Amino acid sequence: MRLKNKVAIVTGGSRGIGQAVSELFAKEAATVIIVDLLPQGAEVANGINAAGGNAEFHSVSVTDKAAIASLFERVNREHGKIDILINNAGITRDRTLEKMSEEEWDAVIAVNLKGVFICTQAVVPYMKANTYGRIVSAASNVGLRGNFGQTNYAATKAGVIAMSKTWTTELGKYGITANAIAPGFTMTDMVKKIPEEHFKAIAASIPLKTVAQPIDIAYGYLYLASDEARFVSGICLTIDGGISR
Repeated sequence: MRLKNKVAIVTGGSRGIGQAVSELFAKEAATVIIVDLLPQGAEVANGINAAGGNAEFHSVSVTDKAAIASLFERVNREHGKIDILINNAGITRDRTLEKMSEEEWDAVIAVNLKGVFICTQAVVPYMKANTYGRIVSAASNVGLRGNFGQTNYAATKAGVIAMSKTWTTELGKYGITANAIAPGFTMTDMVKKIPEEHFKAIAASIPLKTVAQPIDIAYGYLYLASDEARFVSGICLTIDGGISR
């Protein structure tokens, strides 16, 4: 019950790491607000409620500033507060530098970077009013070391780390922490599409000789969102089996 009486917004909470975070937070007694455009978010919320948890699903894009502001105001009004924001929503549009289109660049920047900015800017007034808040945003180990064909994605994830470090200096005096998590290869739908031979090579390159499961990353989010991490702010927690050592 590490999140008892906490209200947590999870963007991109409908599948993969986001789904694991939503379900784990609910098991730890948080009220979970899933924000996603994927319709399966309703199924995740229904599953949580059927298991005795408390969850809601709202189909809203993190790039829609007005819609996010309206939703967060509603959540704060109906639940009395917002304790936790998990900025997990993200997309990829992989292409090498010379072949990447401006549209592919803009799409990833809009969701992965601007979306994090929009959601965090919207939630901060409510956290300040309660002098309490946990903001945890999805970076990636490619934001630390780069990755072939991911100029746009790596740039957004490096930006998330830098924004989190900035927010810890601006918001700390209000009892708000801001951190990032940098997962490595994780068994999500995207990774499952990788050809088996290439997948085996990836796993072999990781010191632990396997890829993460979504729950492995979710536990990192849980720690940074909990009161146990009250004095942890401005860090990027890398969870990648040691590949970024």
